[in-house]
Amino acid sequence: MKKRIGAAPTLVYPESDGEPMAESGRHVRLLLDMIEMIDWHFRDAPDVHVCGNMFLYYEEGNPRKVISPDVFMVRGVSKKDLRTYKTWEQQPYLDFVLELASPSTYTKDFNEKKAIYEQILRVKEYCIYDPYHEIDPSFVGFRLVGDTYQEIAFVEGRLPCETLGLELGERDGVLRLYDPVKGMWFGPGRERTAEAETRAYEEARARQEAESHAVAESRARQEAESRAEHAEAELTELRAALERLNQ
Repeated sequence: MKKRIGAAPTLVYPESDGEPMAESGRHVRLLLDMIEMIDWHFRDAPDVHVCGNMFLYYEEGNPRKVISPDVFMVRGVSKKDLRTYKTWEQQPYLDFVLELASPSTYTKDFNEKKAIYEQILRVKEYCIYDPYHEIDPSFVGFRLVGDTYQEIAFVEGRLPCETLGLELGERDGVLRLYDPVKGMWFGPGRERTAEAETRAYEEARARQEAESHAVAESRARQEAESRAEHAEAELTELRAALERLNQ
């Protein structure tokens, strides 16, 4: 009997571990908001990929070498949808990573993940933020200088991220992005829409007030001209009366 030659088993790189996206609703909202905000900022850059909560494999042939950044940005990768990120198929080094920490992830974020981002993925800037401020430090950033991370200094309460060209900071107690070039904050789409609607309303009200003011000025000018004409007519009549008396 001939021995069957079996096919080599296919190596599987799972897309999910079945665990929740994040620890709390606040973590989930912030994770999705940060991805959306950074992606919107780079909306005109076709080779900047922004994503998060995705399995990232960093050793070909070894599915156990995996990490899942909460938020990451990498240049040199198109905006196409990716189900997993494999460093041997995409850009091997990342530009920016944000981890949303909590007391249960604190040790991993500051040790295991930090070592992988620093030594293997060569992440240029790595930030850690705890939306509940339950850990210390609850907000910190590192920049790759040579082969090691150095802590990023805060500027006016914000972390300047050179890879993003933006600053991370809290606005009304929530992590948001600040554009130092434009000198303005911006948030996720729903906030940008609300702010745009507010500006449009204020501009419309200002135009309406200006128009009302112009109408009032026009009416006042017409009334003043009418009074001047009436006074001129009265003066003409008085002069005529005086002339008649002097005859």
